[in-house]
Amino acid sequence: MTTLDVITMGRCSVDLYGQQIGARLEDIASFAKSVGGSPSNIAIGTARLGLKSGLITRVGDEQMGRFVREQMNREGVSTKGIVTDKQRLTSLVLLAVENDKTFPLIFYRDNCADSALDESDVDENFVLSAKALLVTGTHFAKANTDAAQRKAMAIAKKHKRRIIIDIDYRPNLWGLAGHAAGEERYIKSDKVTAHLQSILADCDLIIGTEEEVHIAGGTEDTLEALRVIRSYSKGVIVLKRGPMGCVVYPETIPSSLEGGIVGTGFPIEVYNVLGAGDAFMSGFLRGWLKDESYQTCATWANACGAFAVSRLLCSPEYVTFTELQYFLKHGSKHHALRHDEAINHIHWATTRRKQPDQILSFAIDHRKQLEDMADRVGAERSKIAPFKRLAMTAIGKVSGGKEGFGTLLDDTYGREAMFDAAKLNLWVGRPLEQPGSRPLRFEFTQDVGARLVDWPVTHTIKCLAFYHPDDPKALKDEQAAKLRDLYTTARKVGRELLIEIIAGKNGPLDKHTIARAMSELYALGIKPDWWKLEPQADPAAWDEIAEVIDKEDPLCRGITLLGLEAPEAELAKGFAAVAGKKYVKGFAVGRTIFNDAAENWLSGKITDDVAIEMMARKFGSLVNIWNKAQGR
Repeated sequence: MTTLDVITMGRCSVDLYGQQIGARLEDIASFAKSVGGSPSNIAIGTARLGLKSGLITRVGDEQMGRFVREQMNREGVSTKGIVTDKQRLTSLVLLAVENDKTFPLIFYRDNCADSALDESDVDENFVLSAKALLVTGTHFAKANTDAAQRKAMAIAKKHKRRIIIDIDYRPNLWGLAGHAAGEERYIKSDKVTAHLQSILADCDLIIGTEEEVHIAGGTEDTLEALRVIRSYSKGVIVLKRGPMGCVVYPETIPSSLEGGIVGTGFPIEVYNVLGAGDAFMSGFLRGWLKDESYQTCATWANACGAFAVSRLLCSPEYVTFTELQYFLKHGSKHHALRHDEAINHIHWATTRRKQPDQILSFAIDHRKQLEDMADRVGAERSKIAPFKRLAMTAIGKVSGGKEGFGTLLDDTYGREAMFDAAKLNLWVGRPLEQPGSRPLRFEFTQDVGARLVDWPVTHTIKCLAFYHPDDPKALKDEQAAKLRDLYTTARKVGRELLIEIIAGKNGPLDKHTIARAMSELYALGIKPDWWKLEPQADPAAWDEIAEVIDKEDPLCRGITLLGLEAPEAELAKGFAAVAGKKYVKGFAVGRTIFNDAAENWLSGKITDDVAIEMMARKFGSLVNIWNKAQGR
């Protein structure tokens, strides 16, 4: 019984992409990390397009190997075929974009895990769990990896599974070029040609660039090379032609290259060609394995390749099926697709890390309130930081380390508490705003980009704005511009954003107020991952809020309810009012939970254990009230 659509096999690396565009690799100052290697990219690319994919490879027994596994799991790729090699390291690749035609890369693959793949790593039952097997030309370059792929192909052929080959020619990985020639795409070699031709007869789908077709066909006449390949194989041949798209040859090779089946092309700016072929393959397989027409397969492949060449990274920036369908329906006015905000938002929202369906948070990112309290009771402000660590212990007593719990913590006093939060598997939100600022100002520096780059990718930016839709226009414009800059920066550095709106302290709050405020921010292109909103006196207000999100961003993660120091009984009413309301996913309450414990602990009246117990009891009570209101 098949449970997967395709299993890919071969190279697997961690790619380190130079983030400075237009620089030599020698001058790169910082790198972005991602999973790489052609079959690994294709496994992720096909999974994003809705296929069920798996991967056969090896990774090291170290942090990079675990990163690969974790990322594959996040992408929905089966890891049953990934073997952990305890003797070897995970492969690395360094890459850069020097200009629109020069993309230097260095392979660190000497005695690395994926290059040690052998026949013992091929499990017959796993191969048979998929409708198709994809092998790659480069992994035929060594005896052990050649034997592994041939074994998998023999199993697939015996049981009538489809076999796909990505010719994937890298001359230096065949030992034909030096370490500095990782970018080299073609060196003539009769040995490589003969090797590839011994494989072609068993392949149902053969895909390659013109240079790759040349090496497989043994001639630099592209049409003749296609005819040579056809003499070995009855499989479908797909010729990738870069900016010109591709041509599909299901049967006889015609008298001209254009005589095959041509999909719709997408002329866009070429930003980085690395990984474009893997995106192309992913798109073609999405169609081919779902029995779409060859023209549809080619069109989808071309579109996926277009996205890849318009973005920097490989697998992290491959399209999702939702994104692809939006593009095919609406197109883009941008020659550089990476500048299309609508598409970029769909990409972000459909590839960000999964979150629990509710998050119940103990908010203790308060700075000014706790400083004022410490001053009032005569305690040193230095005691605020250890108190926040006690709050983490209290959360742990309630959560038991389970998902669905969170905290809001600040950089001023919460740094050590953040380490505790990580051990408890908590969702973490971190404030950027200057406490109490109106108009909005950021804490420490207005250059939030420089600050955010140091944050873990799992931490969510939280920004509170005292924003009312009836504020004077100048004030609203200033606050909105600040939020817009923050939103742009958050997307640039890849951090989720929670925007907290409090309107009730600066004007009347009716059932339309918050929906109006949100609409104004959405109109500026601000699409936060989360909203944090104050309780609403009129339950109908939540319906209007949901209507705004439905219209402007149905991919929004949701709303978390804030507490405003309300007593527990009042919060219970607020929780009941949002029961079953669309998008409301939890709460983030602070002073209701910690006020009494903080004042008594800071003044020396209670011990650590008593403070922890007080906060755990109040937080646990709110969790129970919430779950009861939600029918959990």
